[in-house]
Amino acid sequence: MSLDRPQHPDPYELLPKVASFTVTSEDITDGQPLKDEQVAAKGNTSPQLAWSGAPEGTRSYVVTMFDPDAPTPCGFWHWAVVDIPADVTALAVGAGAAGGGGLPAGSFMLRNDGGEAAFMGAAPPQGDQVHRYYVVVHAVTEDSLGIDGTASNAVLSFNLAFKTAGRALVVGTYQH
Repeated sequence: MSLDRPQHPDPYELLPKVASFTVTSEDITDGQPLKDEQVAAKGNTSPQLAWSGAPEGTRSYVVTMFDPDAPTPCGFWHWAVVDIPADVTALAVGAGAAGGGGLPAGSFMLRNDGGEAAFMGAAPPQGDQVHRYYVVVHAVTEDSLGIDGTASNAVLSFNLAFKTAGRALVVGTYQH
């Protein structure tokens, strides 16, 4: 079996258009390889993120990290933080640790595709193509997205499709 295959399109280009705003990170540079700290077998630590300029009417945020280039038909979800209060505009490095102790009050994580409610760093197969890791801050039009910690990332995404006012993203890369 060869893992050589074309990259999937930008998954966010396929969604309804929404306003954009700004996300920055001390740990991720757009279009550049992730630091060892954001790689599963090395540091496995969620990145620092800060955002600004969200659209008027934003009532909460969701932060996700998704790899559309995983060798699956549905990509791979590495992280999802739901119901971040609207007055929070940053997550500290390591906020995605298991247990959620570093998250803002009222927010919670969904299970990643590795099965844990925590951040899971980049882990593409050895010798595979360069993978893209979309770290996205979604500005949500509701105080709560209306899901709980048992929801799948597909259910999260479906709800976001109808409740997103804006999106800010930074894309890191990684290859073994």
